[in-house]
Amino acid sequence: MKKAKNISTTLLGYFLGIAFCFAQSKSSKGDDYFFQYDYKNAISAYELDLKNGTLSEQQFLNLADAYFKTNNFEKASDAYLSLYKKDTLMSNHHFNKMMQSLSKTTKKERKQAFLATMSSSFQKEFLENLEFNTQLLEDSNTNGGMDFQIFNLNGNSPQSDFSPSFYGGQLLFSSGRLQDTKRRYVPANEGYLNIYEAGLQSNGQISTAIPFSGITSSNYHKATPYYSQALRSIFYVLSNSEDGELSFDENGKNALAIGMQVKDGRFQLLLKDLSTSFYYPFYDEKTERLYFAANFDDGFGGTDIYFVHTNRGQIMSAPINLGPRINSAGNEIAPYIFEDSFYFSSDVFYGLGGMDIYRSNIDGGTFSIPINLGMGINSSDDDFGLIMRNDGDGLLGYFSSNRPGGKGKDDLYGFKVDKKPGLKTIALKGKVVKHVKKSKFVDKAAVRLWDINGNMLAETYTDDEGNYRLEIPWEKELVLESSKERYSMFTKRFTEKELDGEESINYDISISSYDDLVEEKEGQAVVKLEKFFFGRSASQLTPEIETELDKVVLFVRDFPSVQLRIETYTDSRGGSSTNFRLTQSRSDAIKKYLIQNGVPSSNIIYSIGYGEDKILNNCTNGVFCLEVLHKQNQRSMIVILNDNVLFD
Repeated sequence: MKKAKNISTTLLGYFLGIAFCFAQSKSSKGDDYFFQYDYKNAISAYELDLKNGTLSEQQFLNLADAYFKTNNFEKASDAYLSLYKKDTLMSNHHFNKMMQSLSKTTKKERKQAFLATMSSSFQKEFLENLEFNTQLLEDSNTNGGMDFQIFNLNGNSPQSDFSPSFYGGQLLFSSGRLQDTKRRYVPANEGYLNIYEAGLQSNGQISTAIPFSGITSSNYHKATPYYSQALRSIFYVLSNSEDGELSFDENGKNALAIGMQVKDGRFQLLLKDLSTSFYYPFYDEKTERLYFAANFDDGFGGTDIYFVHTNRGQIMSAPINLGPRINSAGNEIAPYIFEDSFYFSSDVFYGLGGMDIYRSNIDGGTFSIPINLGMGINSSDDDFGLIMRNDGDGLLGYFSSNRPGGKGKDDLYGFKVDKKPGLKTIALKGKVVKHVKKSKFVDKAAVRLWDINGNMLAETYTDDEGNYRLEIPWEKELVLESSKERYSMFTKRFTEKELDGEESINYDISISSYDDLVEEKEGQAVVKLEKFFFGRSASQLTPEIETELDKVVLFVRDFPSVQLRIETYTDSRGGSSTNFRLTQSRSDAIKKYLIQNGVPSSNIIYSIGYGEDKILNNCTNGVFCLEVLHKQNQRSMIVILNDNVLFD
């Protein structure tokens, strides 16, 4: 299999040269070659300068990039590591290239050691994405191969064909086919990008492609269309130009804008900045958000995915970054939403190849961990720009790839499936709340998922509002567990029947706070109960007493290591020996009820009747007292003997 091509085969790489080729002074022959994309000769020239000691750090970074773009990953990784140690010019984007280089060499163990050393510097979302996708791709049980076929489209050309989009019964796409030999885009050695259309056939293939006439004519780039049926409009990117000529910023940079062409109507520029390029527009009719990729300076890596709020396509907000759950130190492009799943492409280093396609589920405005779609849709090369729609009883989809066996630099591929492609996962989410007061959430509670063999699969902690979310490769059975210091342990087993066909399960967890259930009385820690009274000279339990004792049953169930002593007292009325027998009988009745209702006898160390030995007030023998004062001395307590060591 041939080595993976760099991202320069995608639209992003097609244009990145425009973004930088005028931005630096050319003080070396290596610079001349580098900015003309002649990386082989650039390497020779830069290496000569390096030998002579005249290579600047910026030129050394260019040399590292040239190694990377020519698949010389050994030298690229050495150069990036050398620059990284100096902590000077290395951006997040170059960090991603360094990690990609290490992944493609025999130095993979150095990558793991580097990640372990730097883990505290990474954002939580990045580490979760990295760990999850690494586990998912390495799991042979879930990565068992596709049950559908991918086919190369007959209409592909020897040039770049990519970025498909549905247009009713037709397919729109971008292509570098040379229409006019006098107008050649030199860096790619192809024509300026144009949008083509072709009819869709019943087998997923396309008819003969022709230039699309539904957009304003231009001599420069027009690419990555997206058609919104609701707005009857086509969104696409185009070169910034004025009066038929390219427009440049003060640094000599030409960038890409996003325009909207109403079908049989007017054209309008939506996003334009001479210093910033915009890529791959996607309009979500449900939220009226316009998504796109852009290379703003404050992004997480190369290009990030953003959105703007619109009113029927008219921009109503500043660009909003999708954040570190979606964006990484690499390049993220080609957003697409289908049935509450967010698809995009990324060349983050933990993927299968250069660009891989990922899926993230949308839930209440948040994104789940992006999941690599796995081998098949993805390859060791660049795979990007996936689209999909319902087709009969199944789904019809297309994407672009430069994998071996194609007709050109990038080819369009199609597939038909019964359900959405990708490796199967399961997500559990919800809140952790207090058992007694379910309106009170529990923050910083540990939540874990285990397999049936006792192996921990994932762990997280609830946020300030008690929310948790865990996602793992799909398992037939799972055990959900939650705990927090001085709280009860929660455990719930999910059977195969409960998990079958589920991708996401909402499940709220309730755990009990020990401190909410225990109080101090008479210098002892006791189970918190409403005060109850036996009948006069009686030891039979009343329904009111049983209601309170049920709280003890639940307490022991929540905290099974507690050791209890049952204590019962009476007032001073009656004979002392009679009172001793009465209180012992009452304590024994309490013990019997607790054991009959599930409290292990081993948890009850003693059941004692103290009679009138511990009077709390002055109502001793021979002293007249009101009934309410005598009742203060009639009491039963469930004492926790090991309170001081229970959580050691």
